[in-house]
Amino acid sequence: MVYYEAKKGRIMLERKIFDFVTKNKLIEKGDKIILGVSGGPDSICMLAILHKISNEIGFEIAVCHINHGLRENADIDEAFVKDFSQKIQVPFFAKHVNIKEIAKEQKRGIEESGRMVRYQFFDEIMHQTDSNKIAIAHNCNDHAETIIMNILRGTGTRGLVGIEKKNGKYIRPLIETKREEIEEYLKQNHIVARYDESNADNTYTRNKIRNVVVPYIKKDFNPNIIEGLQRLSQIAKEQEEYLRKQTAKFYEDLCIEECNVTKDYEYNKSNNAEIIIDLKKFNQLDLLMQKKILFYAIDKIFGTTNRIEKVHIDAILKLCNNNIGNKYLTPNKNLKIVTQKKQLKIIAITG
Repeated sequence: MVYYEAKKGRIMLERKIFDFVTKNKLIEKGDKIILGVSGGPDSICMLAILHKISNEIGFEIAVCHINHGLRENADIDEAFVKDFSQKIQVPFFAKHVNIKEIAKEQKRGIEESGRMVRYQFFDEIMHQTDSNKIAIAHNCNDHAETIIMNILRGTGTRGLVGIEKKNGKYIRPLIETKREEIEEYLKQNHIVARYDESNADNTYTRNKIRNVVVPYIKKDFNPNIIEGLQRLSQIAKEQEEYLRKQTAKFYEDLCIEECNVTKDYEYNKSNNAEIIIDLKKFNQLDLLMQKKILFYAIDKIFGTTNRIEKVHIDAILKLCNNNIGNKYLTPNKNLKIVTQKKQLKIIAITG
């Protein structure tokens, strides 16, 4: 292949990413892909490699960068990403936000607000450029760290899956690439990426897992912890895929009606989308399948089950089991659960 004319190390990682994205159909001919690029090693590596293989596969890329205004070097990071993009002739889009103010207004954490704003911007540019996919630069180590975080929170099987390589329009070309491989690739290509000094701040949970917990496990327990968690993730994914298929079958039998439920989740939320389930049949299911049905229906309306926790599911199940008269609860500002006339209604509300 044309781009395999560099040093051996470069060739290996470029081939690895090429094979990974084609084998798993993350990227196909004719795709137009938005890349989330912060300027750090992972996203710059993703940009450099996808640019190199774009002609071979036949896809286009554009770069999105969010300046959160949090760090002293935020403007330097933006200028770096812009310059890098321009040098390789890739379209560049940037947005400035005051994430502290947004987090305060929305009563969310800075990390959560930052993630939400980034993904909203990616969506905006995706539509503006008529693109069909968004590439995020999560790597293999990020994946392992996420699984550890989920375990510490008391996750179920779904949390053991970790970060998926493809989730709807989102793709993660580096998800099976180790951080060490990325750093070596940049070194061999003489690319000096930007480094976020806050990554060394262990007051953040993820940083503490990355900088303290993982090195400790590697040293004292298992030097191959990253690979071990990858295997765990694959086993959990296989189980989840089977359960999802079974859940879909039960859902088809239980679902009485879907009102205003589309694949446009923003439309669903603003138009009070509603799923009506046969409550008698629902109460006859095993507990595990009841929980799976609830998550399945909520995901069908909102495209996510984020912010739905065990305590919410337990409260819904209690409501369903009581099944006396007309009762409801609101697990969060966007979701209402109603039991009425032997029916379970899952309703999107505008908070």
